[in-house]
Amino acid sequence: MRDSTGRRSETESYSGRYTGSRAPHGKPRSIAIDATVRTAARNGSVTEDGNLSIKDTDVMEKVYQRRTGVTIVFLVDASGSMGARKRMSAVKGAMLSILTDAYQKRDRVALVSFRGPGAEILVPPTNSVELAKRRMEVMPTGGKTPLAKGLAVAERLLMNERVKRPKDLYLLVVVSDGRGNIPLIKGNDPTDDSLKMCISIRENRFRSLFLDTEQGMIKLGLGKKMSDALGAKYMKLDDIGSDAISKAAKNATQV
Repeated sequence: MRDSTGRRSETESYSGRYTGSRAPHGKPRSIAIDATVRTAARNGSVTEDGNLSIKDTDVMEKVYQRRTGVTIVFLVDASGSMGARKRMSAVKGAMLSILTDAYQKRDRVALVSFRGPGAEILVPPTNSVELAKRRMEVMPTGGKTPLAKGLAVAERLLMNERVKRPKDLYLLVVVSDGRGNIPLIKGNDPTDDSLKMCISIRENRFRSLFLDTEQGMIKLGLGKKMSDALGAKYMKLDDIGSDAISKAAKNATQV
């Protein structure tokens, strides 16, 4: 769980059994002393008198095995913008990969797409590979980019699922360049409405990952703005592929 700033709570960070270590992103949540010492020794971090010296770059944090299920909601831009079909295909592959790896676990995935006038839930939360395949056989693309509406639908889905399964860990994965062009309310600025929805999702304490697909010579950087408003982990996807998306999502659900 996250606080109002989007940071995970101590309860979530330290739940489960200590199973390994990794280099931290920013400040480590729980230092893995054994792994830190090994890294320092491997890096040759010693003082002039031969004693081991721990540098910031040597510090490793603990990775815990989850005790709860994970529900990953993918929110994907299926509008007529460049690369829509490629995005949808990559997300489809990522979802099936996650479901296959989640065999005998409680993990689930869902897919929300936004295009044309609004957004829809193409795949409701499921742990069934077959159901996901059937629902994703036809994934329409084209039209305008109602990003704010997509965020609103994804948030409502997350809220409803959390009521049903309050012990699950929830992750929203946004695959977009952040360039929405339809507001939630007629007359509003589309970007402002999208940013407000991002803030609402963050304040509701959902973990999130923003995969920025912006391409082309002119870059507006709206994906990074949306990611910051979400309090999300941000990644730039220069080459969109199912392996990259599934790996990023799996890493984001580690505690």
